[in-house]
Amino acid sequence: MDVVERIKAELASSPVVLFMKGTPDFPQCGFSAQAVAALRACGARFKHVNIFEDPELREALKSYSNWPTYPQLYVNGELIGGCDITLEMYRSGELKKLLEEAGATEPAA
Repeated sequence: MDVVERIKAELASSPVVLFMKGTPDFPQCGFSAQAVAALRACGARFKHVNIFEDPELREALKSYSNWPTYPQLYVNGELIGGCDITLEMYRSGELKKLLEEAGATEPAA
């Protein structure tokens, strides 16, 4: 499987995918940590991909998405953006709405 097929497979595996530096419990950059915090605050269920574990994917994703930095948040296979956009959407309530529409939030207790 070539690297673009691997990216597409990751995106198809979950409604919400975060390509990040590190893992949600051990983020390896502040921007990735902030994106995870915003997703968690929305009650999101999401898959993460640690780009440090796959240097080929890390480089190819920049071309695939036409987005040069990490983290990169995808919802339903579509690039939402990086940390700044994720936080802006979180603050406005847009992120929670998008995640709910994607069926990617925990049901309210």
